[in-house]
Amino acid sequence: MHSDRDQVSQRAGERRRAELGKFLKARRARLSPGDFGMPPGSRRRTPGLRREEVALLAGVGVTWYTWLEQGRQINASTQVLDAVARTLRLDRAEREHLYRLAEATPLRAECARLAVPDTVREIVESLEPLPASLVNSRFDVLMSNRASEELFWEWHTMPCIHRNTLWCCVTEPTARAKFVEYDSQVRYLVARLRSAYGRHVGDPDWEEEVAEAEPRTLTYLHPVAGTLSLAISELNPPDLPETRIVVYTPRDDDTRAKMPLTRRNPAMAQIHNSLRRRPDPGLAAAREPML
Repeated sequence: MHSDRDQVSQRAGERRRAELGKFLKARRARLSPGDFGMPPGSRRRTPGLRREEVALLAGVGVTWYTWLEQGRQINASTQVLDAVARTLRLDRAEREHLYRLAEATPLRAECARLAVPDTVREIVESLEPLPASLVNSRFDVLMSNRASEELFWEWHTMPCIHRNTLWCCVTEPTARAKFVEYDSQVRYLVARLRSAYGRHVGDPDWEEEVAEAEPRTLTYLHPVAGTLSLAISELNPPDLPETRIVVYTPRDDDTRAKMPLTRRNPAMAQIHNSLRRRPDPGLAAAREPML
């Protein structure tokens, strides 16, 4: 059994290294010596940079780089791969692909506290009164609108220093009591994390449980509003890759009526509820913004 597993892992590694070689050759072919202020030379039979030119520009050994393109089993540090990526002028998605194929762990800019563009920030804030937040693929919360902050304000008994949804769900002692579908929700979050982080070709440990985005619901036991049934939607802003806007929408009239009770301004909640109880159609204009 152990031998079969080793063989599967070995074949996966061979395929990954072969794909890495093809990827590097393709990216090398789209550049030219002139892009780096170098003379083209008179005996160039194929377009693009030569292997030795990439090695020279990246500051790595020609033999090492040749072996990398040939798919040989060599160790590739993050620093060396960074130099190759800069030389080949890889964009962010291409860098991620390079690291995965080389089985290296990059310094993921995505996991840092990214500067949220004003356009994306305005979208999240304009979703009021629907709770919405911007998260990356590691579930770091990059920003939230006021409705989201207030919806989940009371469920932390410990300081929320990590600003990470998955971390909070696993470490917060009261989380299980607040989320009715706790087990399935956490299992889903872990599967999404694996899907984002892994993408390991042929590795059964990573391929057994991964998940992409799917429609979900959340039953949340709010200390004031009571049981809330919320639909979870995800929107992907194109100008901030690897992030998504998570929006919580009431699934029924009962939840919609109780949502103002999640806000920290009791007066606004009382006004909202009184408007909902009054049948006068003339109040529709005043009621519409609250919904």
